[in-house]
Formats: sequence, structure tokens, C-alpha cells
Amino acid sequence: MNDQVVPDSEHRGLVARLPQLPRDLALLARFDRPIGWWLLFWPCVFGVWLAGAGPQFALLGWLLIGSIAMRGAGCVYNDIVDADLDANVARTALRPVASGRVSKKLAWGWLVALCLVGLVVLLQLRLEAQLVALASLALVAAYPFMKRITWWPQAWLGMVFNWGLLVGWSEIRLDNWDGLAAVYAGCICWVIGYDTIYALQDREDDAMVGIRSSALAMGARVRAGIAGFYAGAVGLWALGFWLYRPDPLALLALLPVGGHLVWQVATLAADDPANPLERFRSNRWAGALMAAACFVVGNAGA
Repeated sequence: MNDQVVPDSEHRGLVARLPQLPRDLALLARFDRPIGWWLLFWPCVFGVWLAGAGPQFALLGWLLIGSIAMRGAGCVYNDIVDADLDANVARTALRPVASGRVSKKLAWGWLVALCLVGLVVLLQLRLEAQLVALASLALVAAYPFMKRITWWPQAWLGMVFNWGLLVGWSEIRLDNWDGLAAVYAGCICWVIGYDTIYALQDREDDAMVGIRSSALAMGARVRAGIAGFYAGAVGLWALGFWLYRPDPLALLALLPVGGHLVWQVATLAADDPANPLERFRSNRWAGALMAAACFVVGNAGA
């Protein structure tokens, strides 16, 4: 029973105790790996807190539920599209659809159920934020195909995973789009960096089955490449903060998250199977530090 739990699950014991079908559905939506919805949720927090309307805990609660549901829906859709590819990669061969334990018909039904939860969350937002959220659907639908046509699917993932920044902002206000665009671009660089770290786990298998990734594109220069994207993230975040609040002290709020990203690069061991996954997962703390910076800058003097 336990051998059907995905190897990089964070909750192997808990998931393994579930009956077969609920376990497979939980694995399909990656409920056993909360790092994904944390990384989807944090940009929502960035947008809400940078907008300067205070903590907004009720709104963030809805956005958290939406992040969990829509991250799960995205994973189900990805696994339906990628079933044949996943079956040929050691780390993903045990996924429920790729292994045949869950049919594609059932997977589509599970996808619809998760999207209905997302719809409930969508209806809690004002019209402008609803329209912004719906605009992401084309990006989400195209993402699973990017690894087949570009060496940089991580860049597309960056656009998808940070859309919550725009949703959270537009729920509060509809101005200062130049500063927000800079923060959004910085978030894309952040995603390229951390998802390249994640892709280090699959370089050999990806190369054999023809899956493209930034980790393969960077080759031996992967550490320098990740460092460059992280530097770009911090630089663009600083630009966004400056456009929003031209105060040198506001830039100091980025020091903790910048230091964390430096630590990731300095301690990355690309050839150690466990190290890249640990560094990737540490981005939940990078997101928390960036959220704190957004709150300080957005609410200073409020």
C-alpha cells in the first residue's frame, strides 16, 4: 500500500492510512504536498498586503481555500495531459493516472469538483478581481504543453503561479500598475529559480523522454543561472517597491528574503538527490519573508 504513495510526499504516513480511492484522489490533487499551494498562495498575500488595506484575514482565508483547490485542479489537469510522459519518469510513474489506478474519466470528475470549490471562492471577490482571475485560465490550460515546446516551461509556470498577486491587488485597488508589474516580473524570476531547483531531480529522466526544462537548458551553469534569476527577482521587487513607495528604507524590507535566496544558492548541491527538494521546499519561507516585506511597505504609515 505504501509503495503507491509518491516518493516526495511530505505526509506519507497520513496519506497511506487513507482507503485506496481517497488516497489516490488526494495524491492526484497533491494534498500530500502542501508546498505547491503555499507557493500559489503567497503571491495572493503579496498583492493584498502590498495594496495597503491592512491584514485582510477574511479575504486571505478565501484565497487560501482557492489556492488549495485550484492548485489541486491544476495538478489533476496536468496529470491527465502528461499521463504518458509521467509513466516514463521514475519520480512520477507512481502518480494515480500515470499508473492506471485512477481513470481519466474519474480524474476529470475530480477536476470539476475542485473547480467548483474555486468557483465558490471566485464569487466572494468583486467583479474586477473575478475578471482578473478568469483571465488566468488560458495560461493554466496551456502550461502542461510548454515542456514539449520550450526549454523554459518554468517561465510559463511563473506567469501562472503568480497570478494571485494580480487578483489580490485588484480586489483592493486598481492603480499603481507599474509598480505591481515590476513585482509580478520579479515573482516570475523567483519561480524560474525555484522550479529549476525542483527540476534538478529529473534531469536524467527528462533528457531520456524528451521533456524540456530550464535545468537542462542551463546545464553545468545551473547554479549561476539560478543565482541570476534570484538576483533578478530581488532587483525587480526593489523596483516595484520603489515605484510604489520611493523610500530607501522600504527597500530594507527585502533584506531577509534576499538573504534566504542567497542561502539557497550557496547551499545547493545539484547532484545530491535530497538537497534540491529541500531547497525547493524552503521557498515557503521565502514567500513568508516576501509577504512580510509587502506588508511593511504597503502599510507603513497607514
